[in-house]
This record gives sequence, structure tokens and C-alpha cells, in this order.
Amino acid sequence: MRSIWNGAISFGLVSIPIKLVNATENHSISFRQIHLADGGRIRYRKVCELDEQEVTAAEIGKGYEEADGSIIPVTDEDLGSLPLPTAKTIEIVAFVPADEIDPLQMDTAYYLSANGVPAAKPYTLLREALKRSRKVAVAKYALRGRERLGMLRVVDDVIAMHGLLWPDEIRATDGVAPEADVTVRDAELDLADALMATLGEVDMDTLHDDYREAVEALIASKASGEVLEPATAQDTGGGKVIDLLAALENSVRAAKKARGEEEETAAKEQADAPVAKVTSLAGRKKSGGTGAKKKAAPVAAGKGTGRKTAAKKTTPGRAPARKTAARSTPKPAAKKTASKGASKAAKSSAGAKPAAKKAAPRKRASA
Repeated sequence: MRSIWNGAISFGLVSIPIKLVNATENHSISFRQIHLADGGRIRYRKVCELDEQEVTAAEIGKGYEEADGSIIPVTDEDLGSLPLPTAKTIEIVAFVPADEIDPLQMDTAYYLSANGVPAAKPYTLLREALKRSRKVAVAKYALRGRERLGMLRVVDDVIAMHGLLWPDEIRATDGVAPEADVTVRDAELDLADALMATLGEVDMDTLHDDYREAVEALIASKASGEVLEPATAQDTGGGKVIDLLAALENSVRAAKKARGEEEETAAKEQADAPVAKVTSLAGRKKSGGTGAKKKAAPVAAGKGTGRKTAAKKTTPGRAPARKTAARSTPKPAAKKTASKGASKAAKSSAGAKPAAKKAAPRKRASA
């Protein structure tokens, strides 16, 4: 990697020659401005506002604008003559726990590389000291014409430096927090905790820029002449008044479904659910349910007995009725015999109404 700055780390009386290289790179897709009519590229030219002449980079210097609009020129020689001890040195001023550094102060990250063989030993000493102490080093350094604040920490086997904003560059939070008094219930906090637990941890290496990939696919399709179908926008529910509890519950359910835990949770809930108790007939008899049973018993017995008796006694009664009807010529005798058989069947079973109905049509037929 190409170094962007050469200097040394000042660690007490120890000086460690180092090279500064960028630890990050920008993968954002940049666009050019074009003329819509003919596709020509739009370029900006640097023009002096006094003589309206285009100037080159060699003719451009620095200047500070006063409140009244006047410009005070400041040259590189002026800045180089300033008594700046950190012009070529990363000066460590303290070692503090990492949690004392506000993440809001974090800025650009760099890797510090040992510059030459003699720097390997003091470089390794500082790296191992940072590891064992579990602290970070706060340092001051100068880069691109200004003094900056930095934090040194160990990443793998390399000393990394994060540029830090000065404390007075961090804006206060006044007027940012909600002004209305809001009460959060325990149930809502429990669901929020459940959602956090369901989402769990993530491997940072698996995260990637989906938007950049979509832009690259769009550019590739346009370059090849293909038509890329627009993606359907997902409704995020923005601007709607929603039930917070319901939203949290749906979020937990969706997160579990995405992780394949929904079926497992449902099976666990079903296993933990209380099982309904089934009382056996013997148990009901002992517990005092015999009153209903005794009350229903005569009805059942009467029905069964009545049907059985009617079947047995009605059948013999039918045969004599047929014989009598066949032998007797006078109608009164047939009527008398049939009525005797019917009355006999009626007396034997009060509940055999279907049998009496069957006997009556046959009596009419014989007559």
C-alpha cells in the first residue's frame, strides 16, 4: 500500500519511524454531470472573478476570508514556519481505556507501518504494550496543514490510528431528543429485548452494499443494451400511526421466521401448553355422577325392552289373524279376531306403535 505520510511515533524518549497508509477505501460509485441534449460532459473551470481569466493549479494559493469579505493570503511557507512540534511526529500524550473515547469523535482510519528494519523492535514493543494494557493511546499529529487528534490501537498485529475530532467539534445534543413526555411500558421493553435477542449477532464480514450492487447491475445492463426491470418498492409503513406492541410482535415473528426459528418456537409452545384432563367413566361414577346415569338407565332399558317385546309378541299375533281371516267367511269374525290380536299386542308392549301400524294395513288387505 502506498504511504501518504512519513514520520515517527514519539513514545516517551523512544522514536519509532513509521509510514502512514489509508486503512479504508471508498467503493462508492461516482457519476459525472452531462449535458442532457447531447451527452457531453460538464466540466468546471477555475476562473478569477476579477479578470475572468481561467487559471492553472500552479497559480492558485490559499487565503483566509474576513467577515467583511476581504481576503488575507496565507502561503505554505507561512504555515511551515509555525512552531508545530507534531509536524512530522505522532506524539503520544496519554494511555486511556478504549471506552473513554466517544465514538462520535471517530474519523478517518490509518495503518501505521514500521519504516525500516530498525523500527521493527520499538514498533513491536509499543504494539505488545497496548495489547497487554488493554488501553489505547491518545496522540497528536499534523496532517495536511493542520494539527489533529488521534487514537492508536492494535488491529491484528498492526498498530492502527483513528483520526479523532477535537472535543469542541462535537455538537451538543440540545433540541434533538423528543420533547414530549413518553412513558415506555415494561411489556414494550420486554418485546424490544426479545427482538434484540432474536436478531442476535452478525458477522460483519457478511454485510455488503446492496445499493451499490444494484447500481452496478443497472450500469451493466444499460451498457449491454438490456432493459432492467425496476424492483418493486417495499411498503415500510412510513407515516402511519401504528400500534407499537403489535409492530414489535410482528418484528419478532418476522425475525424468527427469517432465522427459521418460528416452527421450533411453535413446537416448544405446544409442548409447554397445559394438557386438558379427561375423566374416565369409572372416575365419574366414583365422583358422584351416578344420579344422571341411574335416571337415564330406566329410559334406555324401557326402550330396549319395549322393542324386543313388541317384536316377539306381535309376530305370533299376526299368524292367528291371517288364519282366522282365511277360514272365516263372515266379516264380523275377521274383525273380531284381528282386533283381539291387535289388543293383545298393545297390552304386551305400550311402546310398540310401529308394530300396530304394520298390523293394521294387513287387516284391511285381508278384509
